[in-house]
Amino acid sequence: MEAELFPRARTEVAPGAVHVPDWLDTVQQRELLEACRAWARPPAGLRTVRTPGGGTMTARQVCLGRHWYPYGYARTVVDGDGAPVKPFPGWLDELGRQAVTDALGTPTHSYSYDIALINFYDADARMGMHRDSDEKADAPVVSLSLGDTCVFRFGNTGTRAKPYTDVELRSGDLFVFGGPSRLAYHGVPRVYAGTAPPELGLSGRLNITLRVSGL
Repeated sequence: MEAELFPRARTEVAPGAVHVPDWLDTVQQRELLEACRAWARPPAGLRTVRTPGGGTMTARQVCLGRHWYPYGYARTVVDGDGAPVKPFPGWLDELGRQAVTDALGTPTHSYSYDIALINFYDADARMGMHRDSDEKADAPVVSLSLGDTCVFRFGNTGTRAKPYTDVELRSGDLFVFGGPSRLAYHGVPRVYAGTAPPELGLSGRLNITLRVSGL
């Protein structure tokens, strides 16, 4: 990404929904990428998610802590190889709680992050408008981006349609949504291929989403 005249600013996209550009520095991005590569290896590795209607998601996914499948959580990869889900590391909880503090300025001592959904997008992958509503807790969702830039569409809590706001998420960006925006519809209509920082060594986009299960 070429140098810009003005740094990108922290933006409140909706009440409780905040975009923090360049939250992860280059070293942190590399460390998180290496962790994602390890998590993506089998068993319980990167998989194609199949929907109840027989379709497939174009973004591939691996889970930590608990395995998400449409529309619930399990201890094993019930829609894949059946292996136990990989553990959720404590340092991801610390990262998630720091992200909420930096984005929203709210205390996080009352909950701990225990689930991660990691989605890999190639140039043709998309994510339809959906809500993160399978958890039993209302703690903010933390979203971290690595690799290619994407259009992140953040909507409202009532419908998949407008009104919504399109946000450009680049490698290292943080997006947190909680409070009145916790159940807002959101999706990824486009990924810009070849826009990842060259020093990262990643072709495609990784999205690491941290959640509190309440389970």
